[in-house]
Amino acid sequence: MIGFAAQRLMELEVGGLTGAGFGEKSPERLAQRNGYRERDWETRAGTVELRIPKLRKGSYFPGFLEPRRMAEKALTAVIQEAYIQGISTRSVDDLVKAMGMSGISKSQVSRLCEEIDERVQAFLDRPIEGDWPYLWIDATYVKVRQAGRIVSVAVIVAVGVNSDGRREVLGMDIGPSEAEAFWTAFLRKLARRGLRGVKLVVSDSHEGIKAAISKMLTATWQRCRVHFMRNALAHAGRSGRRVVSAFIATAFAQDDAAAASQQWRRVADQLRPTVPKLAALMDKAETDVLAYMTFPTQHRAKLHSTNPLERLNGEIKRRTEVVGIFPNEAAITRLVGAILLEQNDEWAVQRARYITLESIAPISDDPVVSLPAVAA
Repeated sequence: MIGFAAQRLMELEVGGLTGAGFGEKSPERLAQRNGYRERDWETRAGTVELRIPKLRKGSYFPGFLEPRRMAEKALTAVIQEAYIQGISTRSVDDLVKAMGMSGISKSQVSRLCEEIDERVQAFLDRPIEGDWPYLWIDATYVKVRQAGRIVSVAVIVAVGVNSDGRREVLGMDIGPSEAEAFWTAFLRKLARRGLRGVKLVVSDSHEGIKAAISKMLTATWQRCRVHFMRNALAHAGRSGRRVVSAFIATAFAQDDAAAASQQWRRVADQLRPTVPKLAALMDKAETDVLAYMTFPTQHRAKLHSTNPLERLNGEIKRRTEVVGIFPNEAAITRLVGAILLEQNDEWAVQRARYITLESIAPISDDPVVSLPAVAA
C-alpha cells in the first residue's frame, strides 16, 4: 500500500511538472518523460521498491524522500577524490564499492565537491553577531598526505553560547600542531568575524591555547576538569585512584568558589605526605580548575569541562576514520565542515536553549539582554 501510494504521488507530481499525464498528448506539455530509475526506500514497514520517473529535460526528485545528508555527500566526495588520485590506503576501492559508486568521472566529483565547498565555506566565514559569554575550544588529529608524506594535522573547533543561551559552532581550522601561533591566528579570525563578549574559555591544558587566550581575549580560562582528573589520577597509583578521585570531588561539591578553594587546599594538604607530586599538581592547578565556580550555579555543570565538545569530536573521529588518510587539507575541510554545519543546523532547530535566557542575562554585556524588567 505504501509503495502504491508513493508511486501515485510521484506520477501526480511529474504530471504537474510536464503539463500532461502519462501517455497523454497535449499541446500544453512542457517536457517529455524518459523512463524510470529504481530506488529502494527504507520505511518503518520495510523496504519499498520505487520507480522514480525521469525527464528528458530538467530533473525530478520526489519531495517525500530526503536527499542525502551534507556530511554523507562530503564523505562520498572525499572517497571519490582519493579514488581518482590513485590512493589505495585503507582499501578505498572497497569503500567506493560498498557505497554503491562505480564508474565515477572527474566532472561528477568536481560538481559535487564544488557544491559542498561553497556551502561549507559560507558557513565557516559567516559573521559572528552578538555576545558569546562562553566559548569551548578543542582539537582532534587526522592524517593527510602532504608532499608525498603522511602527516598528522590538528583540526581545531570552537563552539560558543551566545547571550540568548543558544549554542553554535563558531569556527574550525587546520594546522600542523597546537602551537601558540596557530591558536592565536584562529582566535584572531574569530575576532575579525565579530566574536566578542567572551567571559569564560574552556579548553584542555595546553600552553599554546593558554598563551593565545591571554593574548587575544579578556576572559577567564577554565582548565578542563576531566582532563585534569586524568592527569591527577596518574599520580595516585592504581590502588589509590578511587579514593583520590572521591577526595578531590569534595571540592567540586561546594556551593561557592571560596568554599571550593578551601576544600581543595585541605585535600591537597592531606595528600601531600603520601602523594607529594599530586599535591604539587593541585597547588599549581587550583585557580584554573576551579575557575568555573565563580559563574552562576545553573551553568557550572556545562562549564567545568570540554564535554560539550566531546560528542561532536567523537562524530568527527568516526567519520574521518572511514577515510583513513585524507588526500589534502581541502578534503578535511569539506568533510569536517559539513559535519559541523549539520550539527549547527540541529542545534538551531532545538526548542530548548542550551542555557536559559533568565540565567545568562546577568553576565551578558548585551544591553538588550541585560536590561532588568520594568515594574508595572
